[in-house]
Amino acid sequence: MKNKFLILALSFLTFAMSAQKLYDETLFTIDDEVVKVSEFVRVYNKNLDLVQDESQKDVDAYLDLYVNYKLKVKEAYKLGLDENPQYKRELRNYKKELTKRFLSENKVTDALVEEAYERLKYDVKASHILILIDEIVQDTTQVYNTILELRNRCVEEGFETVFDDLNANYKTENSQSLKYKGYDVYAEHLGYFSAFKMVYPFESTAFNTPVGEISMPVRTRFGYHILKVEDKRPNEGTVTVAHLMVSSDQKDSSLDPKKRIDDLYKKIKQGEKFDALAKQFSDDKSSASKGGMLNPFRRGQLNSVKFEEQAFALKSEGDISKPFQTNYGWHIVKLIKKEPLLPFEVMKPQLEQRIKRDSRSSLVNTALAKKLKKSYKINESENALNDFKNILNDNFYTRSWTFPKNLNQNKVLVSIEDRNLTYKDFAEHLMKSQNKYFNKKVSKASVVENEYEKFLQNQIIKYREDHLESQNPEFKQILKEYREGLLLFDLMEQKVWNKATSDTLGLQNFFKENQQNYIWNKRIQGVVFSCSNKSDLKKVAKMLKLGKKTEEIEQELNANGEHKVFTTKGIMDKTHQVLPQNFKFKKGISDIYKQNEAYHLVWVNEVLPEGYKNLEEARGKAISDYQTFIEKKWMNELHQKYKVTINNKVLEKVKSQILN
Repeated sequence: MKNKFLILALSFLTFAMSAQKLYDETLFTIDDEVVKVSEFVRVYNKNLDLVQDESQKDVDAYLDLYVNYKLKVKEAYKLGLDENPQYKRELRNYKKELTKRFLSENKVTDALVEEAYERLKYDVKASHILILIDEIVQDTTQVYNTILELRNRCVEEGFETVFDDLNANYKTENSQSLKYKGYDVYAEHLGYFSAFKMVYPFESTAFNTPVGEISMPVRTRFGYHILKVEDKRPNEGTVTVAHLMVSSDQKDSSLDPKKRIDDLYKKIKQGEKFDALAKQFSDDKSSASKGGMLNPFRRGQLNSVKFEEQAFALKSEGDISKPFQTNYGWHIVKLIKKEPLLPFEVMKPQLEQRIKRDSRSSLVNTALAKKLKKSYKINESENALNDFKNILNDNFYTRSWTFPKNLNQNKVLVSIEDRNLTYKDFAEHLMKSQNKYFNKKVSKASVVENEYEKFLQNQIIKYREDHLESQNPEFKQILKEYREGLLLFDLMEQKVWNKATSDTLGLQNFFKENQQNYIWNKRIQGVVFSCSNKSDLKKVAKMLKLGKKTEEIEQELNANGEHKVFTTKGIMDKTHQVLPQNFKFKKGISDIYKQNEAYHLVWVNEVLPEGYKNLEEARGKAISDYQTFIEKKWMNELHQKYKVTINNKVLEKVKSQILN
């Protein structure tokens, strides 16, 4: 039995070594540039589930695409597009953001993620009194005693009494803040909030203070606060709704959006199905085909507070709101379902990203620097800080300090591995920090000690950042893909996209040679009448035969508080939203059709025949097709310019491994 396990283990080891050997082999070359199997297989597997075209899952077909991709990248470097200042700036910004994802202290991050999730389960309602004080001020005894005095008053007199007294008797004419004992003060009702809505120390105090109680003073970067926690309620989770929208911006100037939405609401009250009306009449085209269905959302996620309020106010599945207006138009909302907060494992990646952007990130950075400091070889110069305490003077507090000319700028202050940080480096850091201390009463010793701590922490993390690409293979590969993708975008813009739009003569010639691809479908100019009752449409047909106008028909049938008929006017082809699918294109009054659980009759004023489009009418598609034509021709030129050599023996091994 032991021998059997040994054989299996050795077999697996042999397979793993064989696979690694294959990954290190060259799959193809472009001139002298080598592309290894590992790079191709990584990209192939990464994109396998994303491609819709089955042919792109074929290894040979995908290899053709990848060779073309690498040819374009090589051409981009050949043209020097990587030296473009805008390209360098975009790459630098992306690298900065990517680096943040790879730099973290996992234990601290995990604890903060779990804490944030627990807090997201609730909304806290609170009010606060704040005494403003600069975050760099260290001697805060007097301020603390003043805020403590206000807290004691709140405990004895009641928070609202003190709150109202401050707002009533301590207002200033030229400031939004109050003036209390020489300090700028704010007394505010904050309403409900959850995790990530306030600075972290304030949030923590709010969640840790019982309902009805007043917190002890807490310091944030704004100053000292006391909080009165008024309520805590469970998070409402997400809501899924369908909506029917009538846009405020209508091409038909005779259509009144408010009247239209009211008429639709009447039809819903008369028993017509919400999803059928949304499919037929909603101006939100992205949701109309789905019966008005929207993706789930939570409070604070949409751009319209009014829409959120109406959606969350609905209690039971199937409830329908009255018409209401937002900046986008008029809406009717139907509740599909409400769901509680998503499970922790689902939300964890999102929470990790939010923590990195939140004030909590300072806790993560401090922990990371502390951890790295233990793993790096760091040598700090003795008595160096004393030198800086001696050369700092009062000019520092007026933003006019510069380091003395006799300062030994090249003297090493601290070293991190192979990187030496000099007196000049720290002096420049101090110069940049002067704004924070402008007119502040902070001792020179405190300034130097505080800023050195920040300087060293930043430099330790920066050392890690600067070496991340050489030390982390995943980071290196992701950055390479973005670097090449950015180059490819600039190259395609230069060689294909802009050329197709600027080459007027070439586009005209291409269009003439391919005009058979740009043809109008058969269309009608007329009016579509829609009713839930077939007999009402028979009345419409009779009225049309009598020569009555659309407005007269609407006025007669939509009387006495009922809304029996809807009309849609304009030029429509067979793909139009309201035109029945099996509609017969014929001038006059059509048959009655049933679609989307309603009945439709079309009054055709004119049938517009099929025919060739002119260039203006087909411009969008013609430009797209011309771009494809230009790119194909250009790719042939690149294959002629560069020598591509495929290692077919290695390719067969790759196909064998992927297929098995």
